[in-house]
Amino acid sequence: MKFIHRLFYYGIGLTIGIFAVKFFLNKKGTPSFDYLPNARVLKNIRIKNRLFSSEANQQMQQFNVDTAVISEILRTGDVDFSHSKIKVDSCKIYTIDGVVKEKNIQLVIKNCDSTAIIDKVIVE
Repeated sequence: MKFIHRLFYYGIGLTIGIFAVKFFLNKKGTPSFDYLPNARVLKNIRIKNRLFSSEANQQMQQFNVDTAVISEILRTGDVDFSHSKIKVDSCKIYTIDGVVKEKNIQLVIKNCDSTAIIDKVIVE
């Protein structure tokens, strides 16, 4: 069989395979690709019960930040791994940067086993 024929059959099989995988993944209900480190951390924090420290509550009132803004940052923010402390035994501490309504907001979150404690809210 000539190379061009093999390439043609390979292309047909590849196309059928792509459509099959796309069909099954859409049917399964996997709307997002959360396998990169940033997405995994944000998803892990989003699914946990969120608590706010007294300092975070004061800062949220001072800068007029509500929980909807916090949720938006936890969906679209970037985890700053260079300022995070992830090599601890108890609760890992993550620094998350985000921009909402023209405000640069930084969250410091303690990510424990069953809860995520928002420790600081810094608005720049």
